[in-house]
Amino acid sequence: MNPQQYSSTNKIADTRYLKYQFYTETIEVSRMSALAFFEAGEKQHKGKRMFWQNREKTFTMVGLGHAHILEALNPHGRFEEVKSEWQSLCRQIVNEEPDVQPILFGGFSFDPLNKTQSVWTNFPQAYFAVPAFQLVIKDDRAYVSIHLVTKKTESFNDFEALRKERDRLIHAAQVSELKKYEKPLVTKRTEIKKDDYLASIRKVTEVIKAKQAEKVVISRALKLDFAKPLSAASALYQASEEQPESFLFGLEAGSQFFFGATPERLVKVKDRQALSTCLAGSIPRGRTVERDTQLGEELLSDKKNRSEHQYVVSMISKVFGAHSTHVSVPKTPKLMKIRDIQHLYTPVEGELMPGSTLLDLVRDLHPTPALGGEPKQEALSLIRQYETMNRGYYAAPVGWIDAKGNGEFAVAIRSALLNETEAYLYAGGGIVEDSTPEAEYDETWVKFRPMLRALGGQLSDES
Repeated sequence: MNPQQYSSTNKIADTRYLKYQFYTETIEVSRMSALAFFEAGEKQHKGKRMFWQNREKTFTMVGLGHAHILEALNPHGRFEEVKSEWQSLCRQIVNEEPDVQPILFGGFSFDPLNKTQSVWTNFPQAYFAVPAFQLVIKDDRAYVSIHLVTKKTESFNDFEALRKERDRLIHAAQVSELKKYEKPLVTKRTEIKKDDYLASIRKVTEVIKAKQAEKVVISRALKLDFAKPLSAASALYQASEEQPESFLFGLEAGSQFFFGATPERLVKVKDRQALSTCLAGSIPRGRTVERDTQLGEELLSDKKNRSEHQYVVSMISKVFGAHSTHVSVPKTPKLMKIRDIQHLYTPVEGELMPGSTLLDLVRDLHPTPALGGEPKQEALSLIRQYETMNRGYYAAPVGWIDAKGNGEFAVAIRSALLNETEAYLYAGGGIVEDSTPEAEYDETWVKFRPMLRALGGQLSDES
């Protein structure tokens, strides 16, 4: 979107949102289970729920119902559109709360220009919502907020109805016995277009050898069928149990539910301080401490993985240099160890420049070379040409931003699209000139493990 278009979009959004009033009310409540609050919204708000918990478990957000939806159907300028509309809507907030800000939660598709047929039928190119009821748990304190976005000049009765529903949700979450979530029964596991995936690795490797790109990430999909419909709350519970050290997220769009437990932060902003995580290069965990240490050392010294990692560090550092000052980047990576896999990890920090926002960083960081490739546009073009599927929201930014511009987005890997009695799982790897289809195929199984285990479709070597 050029500056003239962006200016026009801003003016349209500003004019449109002048008709709205954005009312909020927040109360502090006794701490409760976030999953119980999510479950309490099952009857009245199913299809309109959202869940987020950061990796450190210091911030949890649950949203029930939609006070307002922001969608972007146009593939061009979708980040700017969401940014502009959110800023315009926030200017209409009537009663600001000191402790908790209204939150906009959602995500973007990986590539809006990918025309491959998609199973993501309910998800537009960008899909965000302000929840009608928002639970935030932070600093060991819990807050429930009501949000009402309306054009009505008199909305007292509507707000009173929201208060009654809020009290019902809180009561249900606090007094109801927590459900016992059993893993679903998988009746069938299908590798989607396996032969085409292996062939794509060969083709992309030849393209890279011909110097048309340096690295291209190629992914594939698995489909699980269940004996009976799997609830969103159960899916979140299983993911949190299997991957407690990861970001936990969930986003409903009607009958479809996208969720995951990802280790990868894209970017976080708090009080103008920005933080991103360079996460690229991986190796399995060892069954013993000694073997685990050996594998970690192999990863740290592996030329291919270090090269992949450096692509990401260089790109993220460049984006931070365009939007922030006092950029800090460690010279060498460390290891991030989670249950099934270890990654090379480098944090990048900086202070946002005036005029730059969290959504500007999200736009320019996506996709990092860890999920797209290098150079970015050439890699995206090759993914469209050779990848056997449409990723939808897999490997794309999912997260939140509040009315003050603070927020956090993760990269939606280790994730699945739940469609009642079936689920689609995704995994991929970075292809370089010495990649082999067999090695890349094996690596995807390591990355499938977290969601497979959470959804009851464990591999044959697991009990």
